[in-house]
Amino acid sequence: MTQKVVIARDERFSPNSVERDRAIAKAVAWRLQAPVVNENEALGLTSECALVLTMGRSKPLLSHLKRLEDSGVVVLNPASGIERCRRSTLMSMMAENGIPQPSTEGADGYWLKSDGDAQNSNDVVFCADAVQLHEAICDMERRGVTQYVVQAHVDGDLVKFYGVDGTGFFHTCYPTDDGISKFGDERRNGPAHHYDYSRDLLQECAEKISKLTRVPIYGGDAIVRADGSFVIIDFNDWPSFSRCCNEAADAIVKLTEQILR
Repeated sequence: MTQKVVIARDERFSPNSVERDRAIAKAVAWRLQAPVVNENEALGLTSECALVLTMGRSKPLLSHLKRLEDSGVVVLNPASGIERCRRSTLMSMMAENGIPQPSTEGADGYWLKSDGDAQNSNDVVFCADAVQLHEAICDMERRGVTQYVVQAHVDGDLVKFYGVDGTGFFHTCYPTDDGISKFGDERRNGPAHHYDYSRDLLQECAEKISKLTRVPIYGGDAIVRADGSFVIIDFNDWPSFSRCCNEAADAIVKLTEQILR
């Protein structure tokens, strides 16, 4: 049982990031000499696989991957871990474990976010006040989105982080420095001031979430305040690693070697 497979993310789960998501999938596949399949093709995978590396998120795929895991196939990220990356689940985990996150109340506006994967700009909405928040919630519900979370806006530097737990790889950057963006929401906080903060503490918090969710290949976003304190506003399974694709691919392969060994 030696076959290794990489599952690429379906375009609907890659808003404005299709090519970047494909790039990391291909980089990992090339290093492993493994084929890349789409989410529908992956439904035909069997327990003859030794290793499945997945960026997929569809419900049918996750159900199938759970069956493969039950039969002994190593799946990264595990399907159950990907499911734990729902925003409501993450917020509960972080609250229970003392990981800093935004309050649900604030004086500088709110972010309304669908509980699942953001597939378009209407799934993550800034609201200036409680009235706009109510209107945005009504709009989401009219679109059939009934599960969502609310976070108070936090002023400060937006910092993106990428990691592969257990390998030492952890990369941070300021997205307003290079302008790469899905929906342009980063502009809400303005250009980065590059406030001083503890990168080690951010890594510690990110790795804690990684272990709680059991998602070793991860990315996320934090806001660093002027005083150096920070809150984590998002955490995702297997991001595009667009700022560090080759280094991330090396780390992912290192993780697979550790697990299979």
